[in-house]
Amino acid sequence: MARRKELSDELDPQVREFVELLRGVVDRAGLNPRTLADRTGYGRASWERYLDGRQLAPKGAVVALAEAAGTPADPLTAVWEPAERAWSRAELRNAGTQDALRIVGVKRAEPDGPSRPGGSPRSGGSRRWGLFVAGVMGVVIVVVGGFLLTGDGDPKPVSDSGRTPSPSASSPAAPPSGVLCGGAACTGRDAEEMGCSGDLVTTARSATVGTVVVEVRYSRTCGAAWGRIVQAAPGDSVRVTVGKTRHTARITAADDTIAYTPMIAVPDPARATACASLASGETGCTG
Repeated sequence: MARRKELSDELDPQVREFVELLRGVVDRAGLNPRTLADRTGYGRASWERYLDGRQLAPKGAVVALAEAAGTPADPLTAVWEPAERAWSRAELRNAGTQDALRIVGVKRAEPDGPSRPGGSPRSGGSRRWGLFVAGVMGVVIVVVGGFLLTGDGDPKPVSDSGRTPSPSASSPAAPPSGVLCGGAACTGRDAEEMGCSGDLVTTARSATVGTVVVEVRYSRTCGAAWGRIVQAAPGDSVRVTVGKTRHTARITAADDTIAYTPMIAVPDPARATACASLASGETGCTG
């Protein structure tokens, strides 16, 4: 068996515990990313990321692994749940830091202003720069600190006497390379084709219907959710609903086990519901 990469020291302890448990199950069953891809419906590259700790395995993949390894899924999912919350907290912290650094980079690129005879415009600009950086980092600390103090994994807004910032106070950041839509522009589009899946997606909700796992998949970067079913069979379908908007996908090919719907724009994945309707007549929804 090939020697695995060492897990990053920056991994949250709960995430590390889950990845090490995942590795143990895979090794004891004599599996590898290639055989896992054949047996679970999740790609080889995805399993390599899961087992290296570069991406958190979705709950559907965990259940599929347990089935492939012939081991109960409950012990795995019990460790997955705190790991998923820890991973989401880390993503929020990283996003806040990156936004702050982008703001700092833009500000740093601005000139200090016209030179003044007999004066030292550079020293004045440096002082303003120092105050700006301190202010930005202060905002980051307050936002991240406010999030961590909630303890329940749900970010709480940091308000300024109840006032809402004006739309002109900030401008949307450019999407990462490969992301082709955002917000309303993603509705009705395919998540993989638009670059909203892969490392940019998390499982916001999931439920088990018979032997099928139904999930709400969510990309914060794209601001959109979609429904997915895993370990399904021909005739099984999945529907995602946000308000009055809904999209459906169905498995038709005999060798397909996964189906996912087009996306629906939504700022909060808690507002999205995914439902599975099986060919056997069983139905069930997330949440």
